Amino acid sequence: MQQIVYYTVMFGLSFVLSLLYVFQWRKQFEVHMTAIFILLPIVNLSYLIMYTGENPETAVAMLKMVYVGGCFLPWLTMMCVLQLCCVNIKRWMRILTFSLNSVLYFAVLTIGRLPLYYKSLSLERVGGVWVQNKEYGPVHMIYSVFIISYLIADISAIVYTYRTKKQVSRRVLFLLFIPIPISVLGYFANHAMMSRGFEIMPLTYVMAQVTYLLITQRMVLYNVSEMVIESMVQSGDIGFISIDSKGRYLGSNETAKEFIPELSSLITDSPIRNAEEIKETVGSWLNRFWRDPDMGKFFYTRKNEDGEERIYSVNVSYLKEGTKRRGYQIFLEDDTQNQKYIRLMDQYNSDLQAEVASKTERIIEMHDRLILGMAAMVESRDNSTGGHIRRTSEGVRILVETIRENDMLPITDKFGRDLIKAAPMHDLGKIAVDDAILRKAGPFTPEERRKMQEHSAEGARIVHEILKDTDDEEFRRLAENVAHFHHERVDGKGYPDGLKGDAIPLEARIMSIADVYDALVSKRVYKEKFSFEKANSIIMEGMGTQFDDSLKACYEAARPKLEAFYASQ
Repeated sequence: MQQIVYYTVMFGLSFVLSLLYVFQWRKQFEVHMTAIFILLPIVNLSYLIMYTGENPETAVAMLKMVYVGGCFLPWLTMMCVLQLCCVNIKRWMRILTFSLNSVLYFAVLTIGRLPLYYKSLSLERVGGVWVQNKEYGPVHMIYSVFIISYLIADISAIVYTYRTKKQVSRRVLFLLFIPIPISVLGYFANHAMMSRGFEIMPLTYVMAQVTYLLITQRMVLYNVSEMVIESMVQSGDIGFISIDSKGRYLGSNETAKEFIPELSSLITDSPIRNAEEIKETVGSWLNRFWRDPDMGKFFYTRKNEDGEERIYSVNVSYLKEGTKRRGYQIFLEDDTQNQKYIRLMDQYNSDLQAEVASKTERIIEMHDRLILGMAAMVESRDNSTGGHIRRTSEGVRILVETIRENDMLPITDKFGRDLIKAAPMHDLGKIAVDDAILRKAGPFTPEERRKMQEHSAEGARIVHEILKDTDDEEFRRLAENVAHFHHERVDGKGYPDGLKGDAIPLEARIMSIADVYDALVSKRVYKEKFSFEKANSIIMEGMGTQFDDSLKACYEAARPKLEAFYASQ
């Protein structure tokens, strides 16, 4: 009678504890834990029927049911421990260990037929309950090895986690450890009590349930963040749409349906490509992502029922289970205020840039006029070069445009603009030449010529001082080169440095042609202007000696425009 009360109470407690687990169940709970709470009441009920059944056949059948727990509970417990300790094992290891346990249970099913698990088994009625007399077979030894292996794995995982992982609850680790010594003691005490019709295992199972129930209560607290995320997904500010790997609609939350009302009419598992109502939205986003997964972020604009424009940020990515791609997920977030602010800021920045550009242009224009004013002032001191600055600048422009139009040399548009802009500065150095020399009507003496030739280097120094604070370093260098080297000759007989060939910067070589051409076809105090034919003859004769021969074709192509310009003066 005592045995009946004992097994009835154990089953009742086990059933109540499982009900408590059901009441606090969350879908975040570990699946192996759930399996334990389903299996234990069944095992304890099997104990009750096994000892109180009407005939031996029922007792043997329930014995085999009891071993469902004996064979699979240690495996479920180990899986649960590994999961809660955040210890990952390979999928093939889970399958292998489960398969081995299944083989053991198949051996249990041979009890009474083959001497694999029990060599012999007899039952006798003692005090109203069935008492087993059994002799263990060879497979039972293997079963014992499995039980010990699982216990060692459990202890090792708990100790390893305790020592290396700070993010796992120490309280959970302590609770996980409690059933281990209880089950060990219960296993050894079980053999001593079985002869009296009592088995300790139902009690150890109940105590394990109590422990696991305490663990699940802690899990509820630790999974608050997951519950918050779930709540946000269902009713927060972020819309969520899920699609499987074949492009079939799986579902969406209410927020997504507010953003895209057409989602409400979709049927779950229907292909997205067949849904005309979302062809321009979800269908278009998926097609874009399929073409290029890096193009998964963009914005979507639509008007709501009130006619107000709303702007949504769209993020398309893979829906994954671990590392395996199972489909696609689309997140939508109302970004209207932020985007309107960005548009406002962009407009403000555009207006500001336009204003800065306008003012900068005026400053540059003032700067250029200042330079031209200085050049004109220098020119006004020279009796022989009236209008020289304006004419040579036009000559440079004609040469540059000819080069660009005919693709004669690899020069950039900026190089051309900078050279045309720098041309008026080529003779700034004459500001340092004495008036007696600069305004002399006749030929120079050797000393006067030497001093006159110093204007090139002086001009480079002046240009450097004027432009040293400019942000356009390329223009500054080009303008200095024009002033410094426009009197150099490719044969090395020029001044001030006697440079040869390509050592002379290209901008100075182009300036040299425009400078000399103007001197030839313009009237000076010491000569009349030459005819275009004579000037052309002199220029062509100087190609390869005074002038860069690679510019010959350029000059010849530009000659008609040069003559037309000077004819109009």
